Amino acid sequence: MPVDFQELLLAYEYVSSGTGLHQAFLCRRTGKILWHSDFSDHDEFNDELPDDIEDDEKYIAIPDKRELDLGKPMALNFAREFLSDDFDEVRYMFSRRGAYKKFRALLIRRNVLERWYDFESKATARALREWCEINSIEITG
Repeated sequence: MPVDFQELLLAYEYVSSGTGLHQAFLCRRTGKILWHSDFSDHDEFNDELPDDIEDDEKYIAIPDKRELDLGKPMALNFAREFLSDDFDEVRYMFSRRGAYKKFRALLIRRNVLERWYDFESKATARALREWCEINSIEITG
């Protein structure tokens, strides 16, 4: 069953936004995405999960950015390519808490914030499409 890539991307962003707080699962038979959060009262993000949600033949958990190496590794790749003079500083940032706030401030100072957003968007789409291919998920869009 084909899955709409934009819906899959939304589910990925949902799962990534609340690391460990939000879950989304793809039903392999219907292509429907089930959204779940123990910390949300919004019905649109609280589908009733079936008892067999752990059955890998039927459902697959939507990954978050860490599972797709889109956190620190992506920021370091960007710095290596576009901020080579600042690479050591970026690497140091990501060895400490609050890295993304400091990284964003550096991107603004270097006037490359839009370039980062483009880089991040393309890397995310590429990684999510690769994840689909590895897991035999047919996508549309």
